[in-house]
Amino acid sequence: AGKTVLFNDGSGLVEIFDPAQLAKRQPRVETYTTPEPHHGVAVALADGSLLTTIGNSESRNGIAILDADRREILRNEQCPGVHGEAVAAGEAIVLGCQDGLLVYKNGAITKVQSPDAYGRIGNQAGSEESDIVLGDYKTDKDAELERPQRVSLTNTTTSELKLVDLGTSYTFRSLGRGPHGEALVLGTDGAIHVIDPNTGVVTKKIAVIDAWTEPTKWQEPRPALFVEDHTAYVTDPASKKLIAVDLEDGSILTETTLDHAPNELTGVTG
Repeated sequence: AGKTVLFNDGSGLVEIFDPAQLAKRQPRVETYTTPEPHHGVAVALADGSLLTTIGNSESRNGIAILDADRREILRNEQCPGVHGEAVAAGEAIVLGCQDGLLVYKNGAITKVQSPDAYGRIGNQAGSEESDIVLGDYKTDKDAELERPQRVSLTNTTTSELKLVDLGTSYTFRSLGRGPHGEALVLGTDGAIHVIDPNTGVVTKKIAVIDAWTEPTKWQEPRPALFVEDHTAYVTDPASKKLIAVDLEDGSILTETTLDHAPNELTGVTG
């Protein structure tokens, strides 16, 4: 709904403001505090309501919907390890669980079950151009570091969850969406895999960087993907490069070498 929402894990404080006000003044900030602090997220909706995760310092298990007066009107606690969020067409909000996802759409919460008993989806990417959300997919609960090769595509209208085997692994910084709703995954083979979200077919592979290996610690730099309009930006910590890719024809638009190895990446429209 055009709002920026900050969620403070250590206190449970949620801060909501209009980012356009930052250009002129300190924005007016609306606040809300969750009953218990936790590693979570909040999303402001167009009707003034607020979605927040449910949890504490030990565990997280679902989401709650608060009306414009911040009174709870709906909740679902069938989402162990709730993590990550994405918004699809029609303001459908998807959050990952260790056994599937929760979808909040049109005033109702729907649980989408993974095909595996432990089928964790913790990172998602949505697009206003698509009813389908792209997510990661992990099945080894005891792995110190799982290197998955399948991604999930979840239809927020039909609740269908489809798995796509890429033939290469990827990480939590690998997911993005194209200008037409394409699902994009930066693989450890160094290519952007372009997936038709409706069919699950990989329609194109765009070679960008050399093959790489995910580091054991999640804090350590690894290639990242950020998409703005028709351009995909890819970081390569090994060469300290930032590369811009035209998603329409797959060409490298430009690249630059940075002073330091890049880690996280995001952007603004200006």
